Amino acid sequence: MAIFEQLWAIARNTYLESVRQPVVLVIISLGILLTILCNPFAGWTMQDDQRMFVDIGLSTVFVSTALLAAFIATNAISREIDNRTVLTVISKPVPRPVFVLGKYLGVSITMLVSLAVLALVFMLVEVHGTMQTVRTPYHWPVILLGGSAILTSVAVGAWMNFLYGKNFAASCITIAIPLLLLAYAASLFFDGHWVAVPARTQFEGEIWKSLGMLALATMVLNAVAIAASTRLGQVLTLTVVLGTLLLGLLSDWFFGRTAARLADEFARLGDASPSLQDRALYWTCETLASIVPNFQVFWTTDALTQKKSIPLDYALYALPYSALLVIAFLALATALFQRREVG
Repeated sequence: MAIFEQLWAIARNTYLESVRQPVVLVIISLGILLTILCNPFAGWTMQDDQRMFVDIGLSTVFVSTALLAAFIATNAISREIDNRTVLTVISKPVPRPVFVLGKYLGVSITMLVSLAVLALVFMLVEVHGTMQTVRTPYHWPVILLGGSAILTSVAVGAWMNFLYGKNFAASCITIAIPLLLLAYAASLFFDGHWVAVPARTQFEGEIWKSLGMLALATMVLNAVAIAASTRLGQVLTLTVVLGTLLLGLLSDWFFGRTAARLADEFARLGDASPSLQDRALYWTCETLASIVPNFQVFWTTDALTQKKSIPLDYALYALPYSALLVIAFLALATALFQRREVG
């Protein structure tokens, strides 16, 4: 029980420290602004503007969470090592694997809270729909309810900070989630002219599935950021996280496509033996495709833009895949941190 108490204490303190950082509120605010701006920017496709909005809107949410993962993870471990505050925890004594796992859980909770805010704003803008022409009517329930939720969150955060000394960023984010959820749920029951409509006509369950897949990708990125931050500073951690994300999105293109092409060539050769160079290239691509996290597994926007549903068995495949990646990166983080000099 002592280990679980230590784990919970570290995770809780990490969450409270992370959500109070100004960078969290800054990136969430920028993510909200860019998500809202995706609506007018998507109105230039000359075809399906709503499909373009879903694509760039989900990209904005995903990139925002990737940036948050790097910044928060760096402050969670690297800064504690630089400030020597980690010594007060390690000397309790707290096992280093428990410390790493607790930090990961705390950062993940912060990331999921931030993702929830961005996802709710994105879904509110999705209910509003893109403005394809100047005659397209505004969806006033979304504008008034969503805008009121954001303004109320800022006002409550300022009030709590001024009168009670509470952290402004933490108060804003905490209040924003239930208010945005209520605003989104209420807006589903009205069209742009406040006429009651069935909620199912505006509810997009497939987009929520896609956001759930992004949450799994976020958990993997958190593990990558924690592993990098055990040895690197903020800039290099940010580089590693974004590099891993970019390489993971292109893994199928670089490695999977080449391996599949060589496999087809080997099948056509039949009894003839392929060259040593082709075999070496094939096994190299197969190995790299297996090692590099494939973030295309979590990127289901293509299915949304093609008006296809995301099957449940696919989500059941992505869940253990993300869990194995998280375990692997946390094992690497523990190994790197085990011999890290913190004194």
